[in-house]
Amino acid sequence: MTQVPTIEKNLQTLEQAALTLEPSPSERSFIQTSVETYAQSFLTELETLPAYVEHPAMGGGLLESPLSEEPLPVQQALALLKEHVDTPGLNPASGGHLGYIPGGGLYYAALGDYLAAVSNRYAGLFYSAPGAVRMENMLIRWMAEIIGFPKDAVGNLASGGSIATLIALATARDAQKITARMIPDAVVYMSAHAHHCLDKALRIAGLGDCPVREIPMDAHFKLQPDALAQAIEQDLAAGLTPWLVIATAGTTDVGAVDPLPELAEIARQHQLWFHVDAAYGGFFALAPAGKQKLKGIELADSVVMDPHKGLFIPYGLGAVLIKDRDQLAKTHHYQANYMQDTLSATEEASPADLSPELSKHFRGLRLWLPLKLHGVAAFRSALEEKLLLAQYAFQKLRQMPGFEAPVVPELSVVLFRYLPSENNNVDHFNQELIKAIQLDGRVFLSSTKVDGHFMLRIAILSFRTHKATIDLCLTLLQQKAQDLELTRQK
Repeated sequence: MTQVPTIEKNLQTLEQAALTLEPSPSERSFIQTSVETYAQSFLTELETLPAYVEHPAMGGGLLESPLSEEPLPVQQALALLKEHVDTPGLNPASGGHLGYIPGGGLYYAALGDYLAAVSNRYAGLFYSAPGAVRMENMLIRWMAEIIGFPKDAVGNLASGGSIATLIALATARDAQKITARMIPDAVVYMSAHAHHCLDKALRIAGLGDCPVREIPMDAHFKLQPDALAQAIEQDLAAGLTPWLVIATAGTTDVGAVDPLPELAEIARQHQLWFHVDAAYGGFFALAPAGKQKLKGIELADSVVMDPHKGLFIPYGLGAVLIKDRDQLAKTHHYQANYMQDTLSATEEASPADLSPELSKHFRGLRLWLPLKLHGVAAFRSALEEKLLLAQYAFQKLRQMPGFEAPVVPELSVVLFRYLPSENNNVDHFNQELIKAIQLDGRVFLSSTKVDGHFMLRIAILSFRTHKATIDLCLTLLQQKAQDLELTRQK
């Protein structure tokens, strides 16, 4: 048997080694100053940094500095970060990020994350961190108010729109009493432009074998209510079980908002769950010009909206809002013996009871702090600016020789392409055009396929994107298109 003195000696040795994980005040100050200097340098240089850097190593240099038993000086660690992480690829912090749906990157949100990590509040249970849970639930209620949901609506701050969607669809499944035996006949309705995370969430929620009807869209790429009503009637006549209608408030491809009031009424008539994917478009309800476009969102049973899109928060914060408080809890609540001490605190709903997560980061602080320090009015103005910038870019593109912009932007995505003078192989020309833009790096655009055509997109949502950014983008498009035309003529 090991003697107690031997154990005590070993504990003393191990404790001394482990204590290096608790840096002294002077050590903390030195490291924090180094990191903050790096961050401030990044932000100061951001306006001149490229939005995209194509680098053949793609961060592979990190592998040349493997994890070691010995510590690395902070300056060396930051040098690795700058060269191999913060330089190659897409720079989402740049105002020139006009591809996909840009994420945010507010500085005050980063400070909120820092404070949340330092205090390490466990924000899963009200008993464990009552202030943190109150803050997150307050933010949920504020979002519900923005879109016209009732005061007693509930929700969850998730890691993004995909997990938020999973929470919503699992709740819808149980509310509609869709059991395993029913799944092959339980029909879901959405458009072809619905986000792929919906299909993913259906599969993960055990609903992958549900028939999914892609309802036709109109000329503006909006789901057609008449076609939805007809599809539901046909499925009912065939003995199937319609149960879920999914609308989109801001499609990724073109930024379209489906006709929410009409779709909600059809869902109500047939007692189907009505879900609105507003991950991209939901927070435009804050802007005067956006609120009218989202009319009808208040009629949904569940809504997903991403603060890391429309509120410019760094990646890692999506939100789901659900009217049926009891059903959300019934779907996600579980209890274990070791958690019996927490049962006495019930004044606020606990996030761990309303989502798949038990261990949960205190995400709310990254949103609460910038809202408090900036005020809501600044966000409202920024969102209104993005809507107006999209109209500006659309009108300019339609005046530029050779460019075609077929859809008036409803939110902040502008769809377009270039029609070369030798009007053959248009898709290939536009593939070369976007590659030229990306190699230039000053702005980053993305592409998509719409009605079988290769199309380019300007997606305007970064809080750092302003008129000068759009003017630069349009100038580059003109120049690169002309260069490609000249190259083809040689």
